Amino acid sequence: MKGKMKAVVKYTEATGFDYVDVDIPAIGANDVLIKVKGTTICGSDIHAYHSAPGILDMMSLPVVLGHETCGDVVEVGSCVTSVKVGDVISPEPHIYCGHCYYCQNDAALNCLDLGLFGLDRNGAFAEYASLPENVCWKHPAGTSYELGAIHEPLGVAMHGVMSGEINGKSVAIFGCGPIGLFAVGAAQTFGATRVFALEVAPKRLEMARKLFPDITVINPKEQDPVKIITEATGGLGADVAIELSGSAAALKQTFKVIRREGRVSLVGVVSGAIEIEVHKDIVLKEARVNGVFGREIWRSWWQVRQMLDTGKFDPLPIITHRFPLKDYAEAIELAASGEAGKVLLYPEA
Repeated sequence: MKGKMKAVVKYTEATGFDYVDVDIPAIGANDVLIKVKGTTICGSDIHAYHSAPGILDMMSLPVVLGHETCGDVVEVGSCVTSVKVGDVISPEPHIYCGHCYYCQNDAALNCLDLGLFGLDRNGAFAEYASLPENVCWKHPAGTSYELGAIHEPLGVAMHGVMSGEINGKSVAIFGCGPIGLFAVGAAQTFGATRVFALEVAPKRLEMARKLFPDITVINPKEQDPVKIITEATGGLGADVAIELSGSAAALKQTFKVIRREGRVSLVGVVSGAIEIEVHKDIVLKEARVNGVFGREIWRSWWQVRQMLDTGKFDPLPIITHRFPLKDYAEAIELAASGEAGKVLLYPEA
């Protein structure tokens, strides 16, 4: 397909993006072209907009941003066999080679030649996007575009929740942004017996209480989470703590609230170095500590589908705002404010 399309592009290391006309991407023999129907804003998109330290090292400029997306397949390469025109797909943003040590050991997430859709490869803040066949996740018939757009961030939450045993466990979730709220839903669906959700932003606290009336919601500015969680668990502490806020203070507290032999999963992006009492909070507790980067390919995607199939958790209310693509700057500002859930951008064409 030839022609021009609207896209949101970062050209330089200066703050901001540009809304411009670019060529509709060409596809190779193993690629597909999708007509984008909706793309939600990720924290990495916000960091990229503000040229935050670290994010620029992951980017290849100029680049079209956006990776949490869903669209219709409108063209396929000559060697594509698993996807056809008309399919509704979302991309796994970690573009893996399929040949390196990690790809051949069921760990494509850690591919040695990893590409990042929407950061060092052109993404989906656009009318059309191209991607390799091997990173296409095909949705069941009838899946809404908005649900498809949040399938990938649901997978991030799922990876954090399921990076260890969750059934029958007490779980403390730090951060009630969209990924944190997704994590609460995942933890409940897969059998957590008690969930504590920690947040300081008033709007997000309100969302957590409304969406999950049967969990314990804690504002660490007003309450001592370590005291509350320890007392509520009979003096032991939580079995699992999942950090999704990106707060240094919250990260330190994850190690304080877990019991001995508890599990900590670190998902949020914390800037700079953090001081942790390693001997007291990890060694003596024999704590299990997991770093979580993206999703397990494709395990997390299947777990999300299985969760959705149960009907126990509807994540769509976490999408609170929708903007046309041209209003990306306003949408990003709102997404960064703590006053919204997931914010979705849609092409007007």
